[in-house]
Amino acid sequence: MAVNIPNILSLSRILLTPLFVICLQRGMFSVALLVFAVAGVSDALDGLFARCFNQKTVLGAYLDPIADKILLMSAFVSLAVLKIIPGWLAVIVISRDIVIVAGFAVSEITNINIEVRPSFVSKCTTLAQVLTVFFTLLNSEPLIYMKAELIEKILYWLTACLTIISGLHYIYIGMNLLQNANHSSK
Repeated sequence: MAVNIPNILSLSRILLTPLFVICLQRGMFSVALLVFAVAGVSDALDGLFARCFNQKTVLGAYLDPIADKILLMSAFVSLAVLKIIPGWLAVIVISRDIVIVAGFAVSEITNINIEVRPSFVSKCTTLAQVLTVFFTLLNSEPLIYMKAELIEKILYWLTACLTIISGLHYIYIGMNLLQNANHSSK
């Protein structure tokens, strides 16, 4: 059954993204932080419901990471445009996601089946990206402003390094899949 609680939660994350971006554009950082937190909770809950209530679906396997990518890419682009985070960090995050999408496109063109399952390094990358956005928003709110520049810089570099490692890891996996498919077709 494709319509279930985990898939509805993933869709809600996609639908929350425009609200999140609008709040950022209007300088409503505390509301943006709240929307981002709600989206984060929905991400945790959709995985929990899918596992605990055996509601995993093929649609959910695609929808959950797509929802994550839409929210995080929107967050990094918006924060970079507003000059709240460095542009280079947004470029790294977006580039990795473009590499992943390109890999899926190549797999479809070459008829290579890929199981949609994030690696451990990818999960760490997503966590670092979420923490970076969350902390940046928290640190951008004038009422909460912590002036924690060192923590921000550490999160930026940690996110950049993990994102690069994860991107390289997916390239390595993709190249192996292509090579193995090429050998098995001969």
